[in-house]
Amino acid sequence: MIVTCVCSFLCISVSAQDKEASERYSKKYDQLVSVLGPAGVGIETVLDKWEASDPKNRKMLTARFNYYFTKSKTSSVVAKPGKKYLGNEPLFTLKDSTGNDIRYFEDVTYDDSLFSIALKNIDKAISVFRKDIGLRFNKAAALVAYEKESPDMALVSLEGLVDEFYASSDGWTFDGEIVDNEIFEGAIQEYCYTFFNIGTESSYNAFNALAEKMLTKNPASTMFLSDVGSYWLVARQNPKKALKYYRKVLKINPKDYTAAKNCILIARRQKSTGLEKKYLPVIIEVSPDEQERMSAKARLEQL
Repeated sequence: MIVTCVCSFLCISVSAQDKEASERYSKKYDQLVSVLGPAGVGIETVLDKWEASDPKNRKMLTARFNYYFTKSKTSSVVAKPGKKYLGNEPLFTLKDSTGNDIRYFEDVTYDDSLFSIALKNIDKAISVFRKDIGLRFNKAAALVAYEKESPDMALVSLEGLVDEFYASSDGWTFDGEIVDNEIFEGAIQEYCYTFFNIGTESSYNAFNALAEKMLTKNPASTMFLSDVGSYWLVARQNPKKALKYYRKVLKINPKDYTAAKNCILIARRQKSTGLEKKYLPVIIEVSPDEQERMSAKARLEQL
């Protein structure tokens, strides 16, 4: 009995020591990052010691991910055709000898081995904190950055997250706050926007696939119906099919501003005054821009 008590005391003491060490390394990490950044000299050593004392600490695991992800990146400035590169504006624009604009963009490349280590660390964190949605989005954001024009792995990761969330939507958190369906849909919509904004064939397909995935869970979502409409309008140049989706949106919510505006855009392309007349009143009623409301009213009177 005495031996059992001594063992229990020792276990408690070791646990307290580990906790104290973890807090000490956490503070040391914060100090170094504030001066040197997330991949500065000496940080890896602190992280190794921190992991030894507290191997399932969320902050430590995230810090290891940030360390290797940052370490894997190399940034350069390159000339690219087009007004945007991966959805980003140029850093600066110069003229060539003929007076044409040459646009320069930041281009980030990644060391495959270091990026792989970063993913292993975020995956380890996810395995411990299964319903911490911030970790999932950290991984998705890293994959988007790594894959650039073709966010295939990012799409797979997000589609898997969608399935997990709707299979058991209780208990998910973000920064300690409960994540409900509305918050989750808004977060997924941000990734849909990211894919759309990249503007490549592959990213447009990822945009559509993610929106369609969300519609399998919530077929009446006006947000994702509108996304699919935008895919057909912009990526596939098929206004007729796009119009079907925008009409579905307006059937669910007759005052949906974005869908009505896109219907008017399609009407003007098709020179359909009847279609334009149908949706201009929606803009007049719900547009947040007074000038747009006045312009829509004048246009309607003209028609």
